[in-house]
Amino acid sequence: MFEFLSDLWNFMRVRKKFWLAPIVLVLLLLGLLIVVAEGTAVAPFIYTIF
Repeated sequence: MFEFLSDLWNFMRVRKKFWLAPIVLVLLLLGLLIVVAEGTAVAPFIYTIF
């Protein structure tokens, strides 16, 4: 996982594609939110967002 993120960061740095960083960050945060809230009482509220 860390190797992938390192490669992604190097790609963005070399190709000057820094606009991809917020998109990747939001996708990672949404994935983390879904994983964390999956087994909690917050899950019904998360599903109403989507």
